[in-house]
Amino acid sequence: MKPLVLVTADVISTAGYNWHAAIDTYLKALFNVADVQPVILPDLAADGDYETLLARVDGVLLTGSKSNVFPQLYGATPTAQHEPYDHDRDATTLPLIRQTIESGTPLLAICRGLQELNVALGGTLDTEIQEQHGRIDHRAPDLPDQDKRYRIAQSVKPVPGGLLARIVGNDTITINSLHRQAIARLADGLRIEATADDGIIEAVSVKDAKAFALGVQWHPEYWAASDAVSRSIFEYFGNVMRGTVSDTIKAAE
Repeated sequence: MKPLVLVTADVISTAGYNWHAAIDTYLKALFNVADVQPVILPDLAADGDYETLLARVDGVLLTGSKSNVFPQLYGATPTAQHEPYDHDRDATTLPLIRQTIESGTPLLAICRGLQELNVALGGTLDTEIQEQHGRIDHRAPDLPDQDKRYRIAQSVKPVPGGLLARIVGNDTITINSLHRQAIARLADGLRIEATADDGIIEAVSVKDAKAFALGVQWHPEYWAASDAVSRSIFEYFGNVMRGTVSDTIKAAE
């Protein structure tokens, strides 16, 4: 049996219904590249029995999203620049993240997922980072062609000897980082795994994690089938869940 992976969902209102959905690029990357079975987790309750749920799966993937973590959850005042929100997702993912780490379940967090990870552990976020002095514009270009929007164009430098470096190497890599929010204050329970040329934190890992726990601000799922760096992240995640990676926890030490 393939390992089972919980995939976080967005709540989307359309056609008179609320849909709990995940973008298929994440699902395909898990199924075809990581060689695991994705299972979408609906955003139904903050008081879910995550301990029982996590005992039945082998990993958790936190997806990216157009929505942003609600600012009050990290002590900021909501403004129009922080929108849009998904309160049901926040209520589900933040307790899920904490229980995932506590249970020692392997975790891969992507884009919004990295920001959720930072907030869940006590960190904060900045919005509209492209307006800050010295920052580059990390936003996706306004193009109808998805391949062009998700093009691999930005360089990041893994921290030598870190968890990410164990997967992709110590040399600078090129990725597709598309975001207008970013980590402001890093949570005490996280360590930096990679930064962009302008200093933006692009990858983190969980300190003293019981299992693999990595967050990336970019989108390896989109090119997982064809890009070596993207593929290596998903293959490693799959191998962690199959137990074929022997140094997962020590990789970030």
